Amino acid sequence: IVKQLVFSNLTIGYRCDSHLDSCMATLTTVGETSVCPLIPGLIQREGGSMEQEMGELRRYRTQSISRGEFALSDSFYFYRKGLESIVDDQVTQRFSSEELVSWNLLTRTNHNFHYISLRLTIIWGLGVIIRYCVLFPLRITLAIIGLSWLVIGTTLVGFLPKNRVKTWLSELVHLMCYRICARGLSATIQYHNKENKPQKGGICVANHTSPIDIVILANDGCYAMVGQCHGGLMGVIQRSMVRSCPHVWFERSEMRDRHAVTSRLRAHVAAKTNLPILIFPEGTCINNTSVMMFKKGSFEIGGTIYPVAIKYDPRFGDAFWNSAKYNMVSYLLRMMTSWAIVVNVWYLPPMTREEGEDAAQFANRVKSAIAHQGGLLDMAWDGSLKRDKVKEEFKEQQQKMYSSMVVGKKRRKSETFRKDNQDTVILE
Repeated sequence: IVKQLVFSNLTIGYRCDSHLDSCMATLTTVGETSVCPLIPGLIQREGGSMEQEMGELRRYRTQSISRGEFALSDSFYFYRKGLESIVDDQVTQRFSSEELVSWNLLTRTNHNFHYISLRLTIIWGLGVIIRYCVLFPLRITLAIIGLSWLVIGTTLVGFLPKNRVKTWLSELVHLMCYRICARGLSATIQYHNKENKPQKGGICVANHTSPIDIVILANDGCYAMVGQCHGGLMGVIQRSMVRSCPHVWFERSEMRDRHAVTSRLRAHVAAKTNLPILIFPEGTCINNTSVMMFKKGSFEIGGTIYPVAIKYDPRFGDAFWNSAKYNMVSYLLRMMTSWAIVVNVWYLPPMTREEGEDAAQFANRVKSAIAHQGGLLDMAWDGSLKRDKVKEEFKEQQQKMYSSMVVGKKRRKSETFRKDNQDTVILE
């Protein structure tokens, strides 16, 4: 089956071979043809900024257009960019599971079954029996033991008077329970650069892929959690944890009050004996391929920031939580029926806000360091676009940028010069 998308002088085609169960993309440009894997999308984009591309398009045009005059053909460039974004959107694809180069024997079900070979089908069937009949019962048992001991242990420690013994017992209970829960996920964790581990009185910030990020990090140290108060089973766990350790839980009304949240976090950081706060500044789960915009609120608190990069290996299990597709129970079921959760954690050197640097710039600097260390794509987009629409302010900012690209710097300078001359004549 051969399909092609032709736009201007760019031809993109891909061929699906049912026997090999693989797809290859053919990229055809003017005078050149190449074959590349169809990952992550259909469109092969060349490097360079939009300003450079506009400059190349205008190089061989008339002198009047090259000076910055608008031409109708300019609109076709933005039209093509819009089609590219629709076909291969760089933002929305970060909220779905990343594509694998090879099948990991986990994604096939009766709903999307495709016969390839008898041997592969037998291997997959044996894997289903092992994962659901052997591993899953053991893992669910360990998870129940870990959560039960977390509630019982932290409740008992909470009755002790506040002293060093209580602090030591609280950290011991937390570490023990989180490690039992990690065994329930068959988590294999490799920690790097432990000399940079977050210290008390600091703020630990990390990229966010899954709710189990907390379990992964808490296996190597204790943290003070920050979040909204819940009811049900989660509420029972929260109330028991806060008795033995100064976690920061907010009511729904408090979460909307940014000043109240910042004040409580600053008070926690000011006490150098308190555990480091664990914060995920993205505010939502990203699919283990990228790091999206960090909310600046976490970087306005003050204190030392301890960046942490988390990278999961998708070959053994998809740790990304697509909350729009799976609820928490379904997600945990998928985790416990995977082969394993293999993850690397890098502790980065502590970072502080530099002189003259605002909170947004500091957040971007920390984000870039995490993305570089974890081999993730550094994106400036806000993760809240997963649920919300693009703000009108951002649309206006993009429109101004596109307008300046079309008009050009020369025209803006000439208009400024002409305006200054007119003002001079009026004054004379």
